[in-house]
Amino acid sequence: MRAHIIWIEAKRAKTPDFISRLRAKDLEVQVLPTGQAALEWLEKHSTDVIVVNAASIGSNGKGICQRLRKHYPQYPILLINTPEHPLPPGVQPAHQVLTLPFTARKLFNRLHTLLPSSHEKVITSGPIHLDTERNIVECEGRQTHITPRLARLLKVLMENAGKAMEREALFTRVWETAYLDDTRTLDVHISWLRKALEEDPRRPRYLKTIRGVGYRLDTLAD
Repeated sequence: MRAHIIWIEAKRAKTPDFISRLRAKDLEVQVLPTGQAALEWLEKHSTDVIVVNAASIGSNGKGICQRLRKHYPQYPILLINTPEHPLPPGVQPAHQVLTLPFTARKLFNRLHTLLPSSHEKVITSGPIHLDTERNIVECEGRQTHITPRLARLLKVLMENAGKAMEREALFTRVWETAYLDDTRTLDVHISWLRKALEEDPRRPRYLKTIRGVGYRLDTLAD
């Protein structure tokens, strides 16, 4: 059964045509012109994800998303807006927010994390989301393709978030071999992970070095 998406977009929208790209990915897309039309449609039908293209109607989408979540909280929402119509500080009316411009690939990657079939394949810890099937990590809106080895390392750290992991334990679980006091291999991989996760890898906010022990993933960092 194909995944279903409600796409709310004003008629004659002057925004990129993502709908045809999604349909080419074998997604079923129901296009509706307003939030009210979506509410009425959902009275008789169901969906998997709702996309609110607020950029097409010249608003930040806050009101539409709040109405949808009030009446149908079971459906995840992806909001598309523009820099000209930003959300108020601290307001997050949708599960995912994308600000134009962005690529169709980035849109599909975000939708993939919201679709039901993908939930078991995506691990989340704080702001970090790891797609274990496609080896894509997302942190604070930044998406990066990483190697399978890095994905395994990050998965172990995410499963033990907040806990200091000894180098020996990390090496044994990720490389599946005896630890040979080879700190450089692990340290290099940690450095690569920081480039994917951190805004400033030289001053890591999430992936911390614990002197004399190893590393800790702190997803509750201030």
